[in-house]
Amino acid sequence: MDREKSMPPMRIGHGYDVHRLVENRRLMMGGVHIPWRKGLLGHSDADVLVHAIADALLGAVGEGDIGRHFPDNDPAYKDADSLKLLVRVEELVAGRGYVLGNLDATIIAQLPKMAPHIQQMCEKIATVLKVAVGQINVKATTEEGLGFSGAGEGIAAHAVALVVRAS
Repeated sequence: MDREKSMPPMRIGHGYDVHRLVENRRLMMGGVHIPWRKGLLGHSDADVLVHAIADALLGAVGEGDIGRHFPDNDPAYKDADSLKLLVRVEELVAGRGYVLGNLDATIIAQLPKMAPHIQQMCEKIATVLKVAVGQINVKATTEEGLGFSGAGEGIAAHAVALVVRAS
């Protein structure tokens, strides 16, 4: 029996990513440029939300993490658009015989406020993952001034993805 046929009809994956906030970088979150005085430091565009989503999807189909597929020491991914990397992750998930059932993600940031941008994030992510916007849930929270994100040193994101076997 081949690997894909022996896999269960539903699988769950969790993703987490964090990047430091720095001057002179654009802040990208969920594929949306958020005007702010700082951006996230990273080899790619450092979009922690998209990276956490990619890790959740890769984990759901047993394919490791984003670093395995898009290593930060590979110049091909320097300043890469994370949504383009997510396209490749979606193709890998589909190649394993799965589609996204639903996605739930949380951005952890003291500032800037994410709420005004969340709908656009959901729309961009849904388009890339070839699902309805209603299958994507993104929310944001602060840490009430605690920890690295509360101190404005960085931003983190968690994501949980349910994938289902494609019909």
